[in-house]
Amino acid sequence: MIEKRAAPGGVASRALYSPCGAYRYGLERRWAAGRGLLCIMLNPSTATEAANDPTIERCQRRAVALGFGAVRIANLFGFRATRPADLKRAADPVGPANDALLAQWTAEADMVLAAWGVHGALAGRGRRVAAALRGDVRHLGLTRDGFPRHPLYVSYDVQPQAWSQEERRAHAQTENA
Repeated sequence: MIEKRAAPGGVASRALYSPCGAYRYGLERRWAAGRGLLCIMLNPSTATEAANDPTIERCQRRAVALGFGAVRIANLFGFRATRPADLKRAADPVGPANDALLAQWTAEADMVLAAWGVHGALAGRGRRVAAALRGDVRHLGLTRDGFPRHPLYVSYDVQPQAWSQEERRAHAQTENA
């Protein structure tokens, strides 16, 4: 894994990429000591260690408002794409190091915010990851099919809601129904 660091605006930042650059496994922003929020979304887009895209900007602002000192971004799929259609065409959208990073960062998080949206249905990935999450897992609302809403489209007024392990397991079972 390739680690790149930057400090735009005094915020310590790092990103973890595959050697080929096709995958970004993790992105981290730290502005203060203290608790960390992990946002698990669909897949990485254009954000890097040096610059936010609109989604990462929104996650960082939400983390600050919630009193966290850092935000980490991990994804169901590590493949970098700006459109879900590109993700669907990828030979290996998850990537070889993605599951290990998800497990490690989930274990280290003070709160996990599930936020991958309806495209988490791809290959049943969202349901499997949801069922495996541990700790303080939350969401910003669920779609009618039970997927955690993407933060780009949710008001800052919406507070993270608990997503119990039982609810996540039930959500995973709907794939087989």
